[in-house]
This record gives sequence, structure tokens and C-alpha cells, in this order.
Amino acid sequence: MVLDVRSAEEYAGAVGASCDPQQGRIAGARHLDLQELMTLTAEEIRERVPEHAEVVAYCHSGSRSSVAVQILRAAGIDARNYAGSWHEWSRDESLPSETG
Repeated sequence: MVLDVRSAEEYAGAVGASCDPQQGRIAGARHLDLQELMTLTAEEIRERVPEHAEVVAYCHSGSRSSVAVQILRAAGIDARNYAGSWHEWSRDESLPSETG
């Protein structure tokens, strides 16, 4: 499961960093803002993640997603960080992305 932990506006492609050639998200990614994730209990987190799912979290540059991975792991979720995140993904036009 690919998890976008940026703001809702970043996820939708409405805002983003000017250094990125495109705005949006990785196609098919689910959204859970890091700010919201930080308020959830471990049980609430597990309710939002499909059982036995491996989560790959990303943000813009890998910083917020690294925090998210630590929270997810503490809740018992198999999670890892996509360090290149949207900053890397948005540069490759062959990779699927979406907005809205």
C-alpha cells in the first residue's frame, strides 16, 4: 500500500513545491496526513491499514514520511520510507501520477 502523508492540498495537486515539474500524487496512493496520523492511537492506525499490508510511505522529500514510518511501525505495521518521495517521482514522466 502506497501512503501519501502530505497535506490534502498537496495530495490533490492543488499546491506543491515549485522545484517539482508536476504536482499531484503517485497513482493509486492512499492519503493520511502526517498531522492526523500523529493524533491516532495504534488501534486506530491498524483500523485504517489493510491487514498484512506492507506500507510504503512518501511525502515531498522523505522527511515527513520517515516520521510516519516510525509511527506506523510502533503500531505494528510493516512500513518503509520512499526516501526520494514526490520530489523524485515527479521528475519521471513515465511513472503514473494523478491529481484531484
